[in-house]
Amino acid sequence: MVETESGRILAAASASVTKTWADGGITVVKPPKDHGAKPLVQVAILLDTSNSMDGLINQARTQVWKIVNELVGAEKSGSSPVIEVALYEYGNSTLPREKGFIRQVLPFTTDLDSVARELFSLRTNGGDEYCGQTIKEAVEGLKWSPKTDVYKAIFIAGNEPFTQGAVTYQEAVAKAKSKGIFVNTIYCGARQRGLAEQWKDAADIAEGDYASIDQSLREYTVAAPQDDRISELSSKLNDTYVAYGSYGQAKMASKREVVSMTRGAGASIAAERAAFQASAPGAAAADSSWDVVSAVESGAVKRDEIKKDQLPEELKKMDKAELDKYLDGKLAERRKIKEEINRLQTERKAYIAQEEKKQAGGKTLDKAMIETIRRQAVQRGYKFSK
Repeated sequence: MVETESGRILAAASASVTKTWADGGITVVKPPKDHGAKPLVQVAILLDTSNSMDGLINQARTQVWKIVNELVGAEKSGSSPVIEVALYEYGNSTLPREKGFIRQVLPFTTDLDSVARELFSLRTNGGDEYCGQTIKEAVEGLKWSPKTDVYKAIFIAGNEPFTQGAVTYQEAVAKAKSKGIFVNTIYCGARQRGLAEQWKDAADIAEGDYASIDQSLREYTVAAPQDDRISELSSKLNDTYVAYGSYGQAKMASKREVVSMTRGAGASIAAERAAFQASAPGAAAADSSWDVVSAVESGAVKRDEIKKDQLPEELKKMDKAELDKYLDGKLAERRKIKEEINRLQTERKAYIAQEEKKQAGGKTLDKAMIETIRRQAVQRGYKFSK
């Protein structure tokens, strides 16, 4: 949700943005400080973007939807979790030396399209990799939930010694552990070398997992028979969004950009994104800052609060009864599309699971993260379907 007078986003990880659009927008009810009774998952991804990490970044771009869908498929107390993801890059020489070559790309957000877009924008360049300082920045610079039953995890990936920099990894990881945050380390290279460079020791301090992956692997993706229909439904789902004001127009353009990026990366990646949009509990809330249909669906705005001058031209002429009928139609259409996507995704996952059993390959970023997520989230009360 957006506070239209200041331009502050109120429900996208409480981040602040500079106001670049004209006055006007949806007047929303004040959001709660947390996600209410819904279970919450917070995951911070810390990626080494030095010269040698192109393979890691490519894996992150293509696998992020698969990773978050694993969490969407979990349940706690009968509900799927709201998922917040944050993104950092480190070890890039284009970043300020005085800040340790570290950048917070995104604070915690439920807008996974923003995460995907930023992943596609990352570029590698040589630099010094300060893992300890990067973890400390993430622990101190993000708004972690104080609740002890929230699954909170940091995943840091790279390929240089964990001992570099002025901040020791022991100090940083201990600080994370004190806040109930798992720290998981993913070494891009031979397992024994990662052990020698203290990646496992860092994970052990915060009861996290250590994994080594082959970042040069191109993930084997299964072309599922459901992919084409899911892609078609994804396009129809996009047609149910109604941009509100100039900010909404900008967000709509951004969404189209992400759709284009994911489709360009392959049908299976596009299908994973569509599955997330159809099933994630926080999807409507994330879009309610700019899409009037999501704002009504999530309860972020009351229908009589909608400012007609911020609507698209074809809706400005409608009276209240006509607009209500139009919105009801969009909501019904969206529900129907999501139901079909969810059904197809269930069939698709079963098909892919069978096909992947026939394939042998090395460990990639998604496999490392999903294995860890499943093990650790169970400790916070989550259940996963097999």
